[in-house]
Amino acid sequence: MIIINVKDNESIDRALKRYKRKHRNVGIVKELRRRQQYTKPSVKRRNELLKAIYKQEKLQEEEQN
Repeated sequence: MIIINVKDNESIDRALKRYKRKHRNVGIVKELRRRQQYTKPSVKRRNELLKAIYKQEKLQEEEQN
């Protein structure tokens, strides 16, 4: 839970800005999106392997051109 202490004589806009910055830095939205769908470790490894193969092929194409 994110807690923002509003200081004396601080505007709501300033406190809201601090809250948004803290919210972004904590990565709550990113974590929620990651947890929405579970992927098995074997599927993660397979995706990483496919991504690496794709990157290698792209590099080889660039070297040939």
